[in-house]
Amino acid sequence: MTDLLALIQARFHQSISVKQRALEILPPAIERAAKKMVTTLQQGNKILSCGNGGSAADAQHFSSELLNRFERDPIGLPALALTTDSSTLTSIANDYSYDEVFARQIDALGQRGDCLLAISTSGQSANIIKAAQAARVRGMYVVALTGGDGGALATQLNNEDVEIRVPANATAAIQETHILLIHCLCSVIETQTNL
Repeated sequence: MTDLLALIQARFHQSISVKQRALEILPPAIERAAKKMVTTLQQGNKILSCGNGGSAADAQHFSSELLNRFERDPIGLPALALTTDSSTLTSIANDYSYDEVFARQIDALGQRGDCLLAISTSGQSANIIKAAQAARVRGMYVVALTGGDGGALATQLNNEDVEIRVPANATAAIQETHILLIHCLCSVIETQTNL
C-alpha cells in the first residue's frame, strides 16, 4: 500500500512543480492571449477551439465555459469547439484525411478577426498544425496551448499569435496545466467582456 501512496504523492508533487514553474513564466502570455480574446469578442467575432483526445475535451470545456458561464452569469459568448460534431469529423477524415478535420471546418466557419484556440501537448499534431495554417489563410489569429518545446505548431505562429507553452514534457502534467490556463483565460474574458 505504501508504494501506491508514494505513486499518488509523486503525481501531486509533479503537478504542483509544473504549475509552480508555469506561474513564474506564463502569466504575461496568458494576459496577452486573454486580452486578444476579449477584443475578438468585443468586435463581434468568435473563438474556435480544437485539440485531440484530452485536448479535445479541453477545447470543449473552454467553449462551454464561454457559451454558458464560467463563474458569473454574463450573456453567452460566441465560442465553438470543432471537436464535437462526429458526422463532420468522420466525413472529413473519410473523404480527405484526419489531418484536415479541423482545417476544413475553419475554411467553412472561420472569419477574419476570429481566434483559434489550438491545443496540443506536443505541438506535433498534424491536424492542429493544419488548423493553424487554415486560420492564417482566413485572417484569424491563433492562441496555442503547448508543452515541451512547442513542436512544429510553435514554428507556425507569427507575431499576432500567442503561444502559452507549459514548461514540462510529461503529457499528464501538461494537460493538467492546460486546464488551469483555460480557467485563467475564462476568468479574464468573463471579467473583461461587457457584451
